[in-house]
Amino acid sequence: MKFKENKRNFCIIAHVDHGKSTLADRFLEITGAIDPKKMREQFLDNLKVERERGITVRSQTAYLEYYHNGVKYELNLIDTPGHADFQYEVSRAMSACEGAILLVDGTQGVQAQTLSYAYWAVERGLEIVIAINKIDMPSCDVEKTKRQIEEIIGLDTSDVVLVSARLGQGVKELLDKVISKIPPPAYDENSPLSALIFDSWYDLYWGVVALVRIFNGKISKGDKVKVFSTGKVFSVLRLGVVRGGETFDRDSIEEGDVGFIILGTKNIGDLKVGDTITSASNPVSEPIPGFREIKPVVFASFYPQEPDEYEKLKDALEKLKLNDYSLEVEYENSPALGAGFRIGFSGTLHMEISSQRLKDEFGVDVVTTFPQVAYKIRLKNGEEIEVKSPSQFPSPDRIESIKEPRVRVSIHTPQEYIGSILKICEERRGRKLDLRVSSDMAVITYSMPLSSIIFGFNDEIKACSRGFASWDYEFEGWEEADIVKLDTYINHKKVDELSIIVPREEAQMRAREIARRLRELIPRQVFEVVIQVGVGSKILARETIKPFRKDVTAKCYGGDVTRKIKLLEKQKEGKKRLKMIGNVEIPPNAFIEVFKVKN
Repeated sequence: MKFKENKRNFCIIAHVDHGKSTLADRFLEITGAIDPKKMREQFLDNLKVERERGITVRSQTAYLEYYHNGVKYELNLIDTPGHADFQYEVSRAMSACEGAILLVDGTQGVQAQTLSYAYWAVERGLEIVIAINKIDMPSCDVEKTKRQIEEIIGLDTSDVVLVSARLGQGVKELLDKVISKIPPPAYDENSPLSALIFDSWYDLYWGVVALVRIFNGKISKGDKVKVFSTGKVFSVLRLGVVRGGETFDRDSIEEGDVGFIILGTKNIGDLKVGDTITSASNPVSEPIPGFREIKPVVFASFYPQEPDEYEKLKDALEKLKLNDYSLEVEYENSPALGAGFRIGFSGTLHMEISSQRLKDEFGVDVVTTFPQVAYKIRLKNGEEIEVKSPSQFPSPDRIESIKEPRVRVSIHTPQEYIGSILKICEERRGRKLDLRVSSDMAVITYSMPLSSIIFGFNDEIKACSRGFASWDYEFEGWEEADIVKLDTYINHKKVDELSIIVPREEAQMRAREIARRLRELIPRQVFEVVIQVGVGSKILARETIKPFRKDVTAKCYGGDVTRKIKLLEKQKEGKKRLKMIGNVEIPPNAFIEVFKVKN
């Protein structure tokens, strides 16, 4: 085994808002990778949604050149997201690295994702460089943060690096530590070419672009390479390195490098994330082990706002899935909303971001239904099915038992908020597993139904702790539960998109809330609208919307007729945005807003 002594591959991992993207900016400045005139804050965050929300959604790679003790080093930096919904991005970034910078905000200390990502890095055998950020802030407590790192995570802090990413203080020392502590890439000079695809995207001109980490061998322009899973052979048209979304061509890339390759295919299925690329003439016998598979935890339906845009939505989802492999997409048809897709997401933020990306990047507006979790149902005939949508839920007389997914939730909070957090978890059918106190922080562990945390839980935790608490979860298993499906009827017509699966004990309360919310959300029509919510044939709640006729031209008395025409056209445009359920017009936001109530 040999080593590429002058190369380092590393990622930055941290809880959300601990300063990863700002630190990446300073690395770009110090290494002279970016023209100062082009520099902007969060340079590696390229997506519109990232810049609008101030969070990293996709991992981004930057090739850097840095001189340490007079020796030139090639660094491949991968900036990762911090939010729990994008853990799959962190997972695949780690697969391309030998080390990681664990960045901890000195004003907040160890948070939920700090702990999760640190454990992931240890599991993968990555060398960890610890850095405490925001030392320029008056509220920064370095000693307390060190204690938390040692007590909660269990890592040694004797060589921790103190930095202010905002001011650039200590950043050069951190780069020096990366070079001295993180090992260089290892390779076997006798092994055939093996490269792992850990990201990809679609270019309108070139087609599919794959981002790879080369573990053994070398790829040159014009080489014949083979995709391991399909056996398809391609010629390399272009290759090189990446920096903040920009590509820089090279004649070849070799072992230890992180770079892009273009094989001239426009078929999205030809280059899948996690696949291995090898030599066509001398292929490897086994693929490179991929990375942790992320299972979707919530499911929602996406329908095009305009029915004739179904093909456009289908094409957009295929391209979105190319660089977001965690999406699970299935065709679905609704009597009310037409052709659409049932999509699995890593969380509700992931769902919101995906919806926004479809609009920003592909110009597709979608109607989104309320997110639900999957249930395992055993039927009386012995068959077991997995239900991901209320429309798939069988009739009660066919059901033998139902199991719901439960998760292990870890909440990191200052001690003064323990009582409030325990109350929230108990109200959401949680069972306390553990409560550990360390210095002035506490780690509370609960077993909770997944359905109880996907909506509203984060807001309640943040509100009761004044924003200081953070939480994370992992799948625990399946447990039998008393679950029913609430059906919604509009003028006696069942609307599957407004159905929801809930615990039986909450059915009455939720039915009343859904009926009340729909009464507020559905505009008055020229006829009476009856809203009913129930379980099976039993109606639990009913609301009625009184009719009226809205005459938008009522205040126009004579004068120019174009004024009346403008008002009628404006009313017509508003009606276009409504969805028809039978003869009732429903605003698109009703399909998700109706369920935004406290569990």
